[in-house]
Amino acid sequence: MFRKGTRLDPTQVGDRRGMGGGGIAAAGGGMGIIILLVGLLLGVDVSSVVPTDGGGSATNPNSTIENCQTGEDANQSEDCRIVGFVNSIQTYWDQTFGRAGASYPEAQTILFSGATNTGCGAATSQVGPFYCPPDQKVYIDLDFFRELQSRFGAEGGPFAQAYVLAHEYGHHVQNLTGVLDRIGNDRDGPQSAAVRAELQADCYAGLWAGNAVETGFIEAVTEQDISEALSAAAAVGDDRIQQSSTGRVNPESWTHGSSEQRQSWFLRGFRGNGPGDCDTFTGNI
Repeated sequence: MFRKGTRLDPTQVGDRRGMGGGGIAAAGGGMGIIILLVGLLLGVDVSSVVPTDGGGSATNPNSTIENCQTGEDANQSEDCRIVGFVNSIQTYWDQTFGRAGASYPEAQTILFSGATNTGCGAATSQVGPFYCPPDQKVYIDLDFFRELQSRFGAEGGPFAQAYVLAHEYGHHVQNLTGVLDRIGNDRDGPQSAAVRAELQADCYAGLWAGNAVETGFIEAVTEQDISEALSAAAAVGDDRIQQSSTGRVNPESWTHGSSEQRQSWFLRGFRGNGPGDCDTFTGNI
């Protein structure tokens, strides 16, 4: 998957696994956790749900992330594969911003286990992967990828991981371009700004996938890779999650979009030419 001669930049990934962290800093006890799980699974802006505490910058002194140096490492180790995907995704956005005459500020991905402090407050792995606008970091417990298969029924595979990461970096791009500011309180319903932002992030993930080879890190994107990404996108559709958890589907409470919508917008990006093909804020979605 990764080109053997490519050089990785492990500084784009921080490692806090095994270091512990604070509990959920949200009112309502168990209900607060449920709200976070529904709102943050591949989510948007958690700062309105969890109070900002400034986050933390500590890293695990026993981490081996720094040993991820080459494409060969990325092909042999999950940790290094995450580094490789993050490097490729950010290279794509750096190139894209550069063509528009703008600079792209990198966002670090933080690996954690159990719980960690963030610029959006304390969070546990129960919230799923998320992007935190105040500190401009992506947070993920890698156990989520196993849960994506066991709990949500995704196909799994390396490109399912790539899709999740590329989606979260889509939110970073939205933060940089002011899109997240457009959501406001319009957070529920099939045509809500929240759903539109999520589908745009899916489209941005597809844009990266369609241009991953050009970033210099990925050797090829195969039909199997796209199948894995589409399976992950479908697994976290609001309708799929609602059906499996409650036995009924209520579009008026959607925050991320249906499985079909998430797959469709990923493919639109994959087949597209640039961010202009990912306008989810015009017309019906």
